Amino acid sequence: MSSETANENCLGWAARDASGVLSPFKFSRRAVGKDDVSIKITHCGMCYADVIWTRNKFGDSKYPVVPGHEIAGIVKEVGSNVQRFKVGDHVGVGTFVNSCRDCEYCDEELEVHCLKRAVTTFNAIDVDGTITKGGYSNSIVVHKRYCNTIPESYPLASAAPLLCAGITVYTPMMRHKMNQAGKSLGVIGLGGLGHMAVKFGKAFGLNVTVLSTSISKREEALTLLGADKFVISSDQDQMAALAKSLDFIIDTASGDHPFDPYISLLKTSGVLVLVGAQSEVKFSARALLRGRITISGSVTGGTKERQEMINFCVAHDIHPKIEVIPIQYANEALERLIKSDVKYRFVIDIENSLK
Repeated sequence: MSSETANENCLGWAARDASGVLSPFKFSRRAVGKDDVSIKITHCGMCYADVIWTRNKFGDSKYPVVPGHEIAGIVKEVGSNVQRFKVGDHVGVGTFVNSCRDCEYCDEELEVHCLKRAVTTFNAIDVDGTITKGGYSNSIVVHKRYCNTIPESYPLASAAPLLCAGITVYTPMMRHKMNQAGKSLGVIGLGGLGHMAVKFGKAFGLNVTVLSTSISKREEALTLLGADKFVISSDQDQMAALAKSLDFIIDTASGDHPFDPYISLLKTSGVLVLVGAQSEVKFSARALLRGRITISGSVTGGTKERQEMINFCVAHDIHPKIEVIPIQYANEALERLIKSDVKYRFVIDIENSLK
């Protein structure tokens, strides 16, 4: 059944200004419509996007900002037209909660590329004129199309980071056929996205090399995550030894860095995919021409591919490495996230800490 009036006040944590400091905030979620799913949020992953919009890094923050777009929870109410979900189901919501549902990309379930622009899960203007508010809250109401099923056997805390970090690397890996066992993959950066790229790469049967500037990550890359090689990217001898040996590279680093040294590691017809948010990209055109190199960009994926990824993680026992925290630790966690001081994703235990 669906409610005819707006839900009772929702409790969340919000930033009120560009300081980004989060504190308790009460607001109302919309009424559950005939096509909607109301979700009790149990967990929400922490993404660098939470830093960007709570601190107005892009100059477009709409305060108060309730961040969070890696949402996992339990269905508590469904609209009259909803058949795919029922009360008690485990579900996830990712980086967008609306789209036009009529363009070529929505038709292909690539809603994130909607021609009229997908409505992001927080800090966006929805079709009804309200500002979307994310998963640092105890509930959310979402159109059924933008919810994904999470099998009950898979922990909700582990599922949350899949909905941004996981799908952000899974999507280009599938698009560029990086699921060919025996091929070689390089992963630049070993954070929330990078460690998932390593996990997917190993599950696909790839030979995985982690490329990092930090020697301190060597042991965890090789032992904890199962990478085959670890290379210090600032060491010219180590990089030279790896020349023309990789079929694919996924660049998850968000800071600006040179690209030519990494391009030199690719075999002829190799692919370099950027999923980090560098401010600029510079490389030698001749290196691309000589090596027949493809450089590609990617954001998150659509709802169909997101479900495929969740099912793949369940089937192959792939779990993000997470640090579960209470909502009261959110401000400190964001500071640590800025310093890359997390292995490898913070997940807020909403259910047990947001009261």
